[in-house]
Amino acid sequence: MEVHAHSHSSRKKWTHYLWEFLMLFLAVFCGFLAEYQLEHKIEKDREKQFIRSLVDDLNTDITNLDSLTASEKSGIDRLDTLIFLLNDPVLARQNGDQLYYIARMGPRYIPFANNTRTFDQLKNSGGFRLIREVEASNKIMAYYSQFTLLHMLQENYNLEFDAYKRIAAKIFDPLTMLNQESKEGNINRSNYNPSLRSYDPEQLKELGYHALQMNGSRRSKKSMLQNLKQSANELIVFLKNKYRLN
Repeated sequence: MEVHAHSHSSRKKWTHYLWEFLMLFLAVFCGFLAEYQLEHKIEKDREKQFIRSLVDDLNTDITNLDSLTASEKSGIDRLDTLIFLLNDPVLARQNGDQLYYIARMGPRYIPFANNTRTFDQLKNSGGFRLIREVEASNKIMAYYSQFTLLHMLQENYNLEFDAYKRIAAKIFDPLTMLNQESKEGNINRSNYNPSLRSYDPEQLKELGYHALQMNGSRRSKKSMLQNLKQSANELIVFLKNKYRLN
């Protein structure tokens, strides 16, 4: 009878298992690092995209601020003339054409609506977590916080304008004002020295007082617009340097 020897598989050494574990660990760890680096790069690219978009918004603000500052200056000059003419009933009688024109055009203003497209997106979608530079985040927040005071000033001006219109209704003839309007809605200056409804010195001075109050608000607004433009320019320079934008 033949006796067959049973074959036994040789046992692996513990160092082999250790080596397999290390290889598996390294593979998983390298995969984690690669995923982390990819995610980090994506977030960094998104951060830079947000900053570029924010700079575009700031440039739009600067253009609008220039236009509004010029409009405020024009309005201030007209209200100064209005106050001067209303102070003397004789001058008021002699300058009906100018009074009817500047009494309507002087108080008019363009409300400022800054471009908050990117800022709102950052704020509402949690995008500010992408802004890793704390100084950049603080400067962005500081710039946009200035508009709260500007909007408050515009609301106060609207109240002053309402008071002005209540007195103006007693002084200016509505039909004369209607005839000044073109079909396109523009205000044309007349050339026949139309009369006022009233030349009462007290009413004229009361209207002049409200014009003075409005002009004070406009001067404050003009100064605020100029400061905002400076802040926008400084923020653009900072962001371009910080993020190496072209």
